[in-house]
Amino acid sequence: MKEYLPAATKTGDDLVARSQMMVASTMGATAFQRGLGGMHALAHPLGALYDAHHGLLNAILMPYVLIRNKEAIEDRIARLAAYMGLADPNFYGFLSWVLDIRNELNIPNDLGALNIDDQKAELIGKMAVEDPSSGGNPIQLTAEEYTELFLNAVKGDLG
Repeated sequence: MKEYLPAATKTGDDLVARSQMMVASTMGATAFQRGLGGMHALAHPLGALYDAHHGLLNAILMPYVLIRNKEAIEDRIARLAAYMGLADPNFYGFLSWVLDIRNELNIPNDLGALNIDDQKAELIGKMAVEDPSSGGNPIQLTAEEYTELFLNAVKGDLG
């Protein structure tokens, strides 16, 4: 599916790419049954407090959350990278692909690009840990850890 997202966003009348993205969307809906995790746990309060688009927030947050969860997901991500046929079938190869496709789709690297600042950092951390999605994160994070993750995403600090 990795080749269809750029095509579907660049050419709206590419029915093959759009239909493949519809298939991917259906697969994503199935994945919801396993839980959403830290990306959504942060995106929900950010969307509520800053009226920002949920999908865009997830796209910006993804690499930060992946890095935070690396120790728990590294093996699974390596299998995913191999399945996708990435040149470097490991965690960092997948992370590089995420950053590259984000750049190709003109998705900002940090939350600051959406005029989200650090003024509500502690509140966002508390809201994230209380969000039902946080229970699906591979590593159970505290409010302070969600605050730190959020601050990294505001500054664009991937660590």
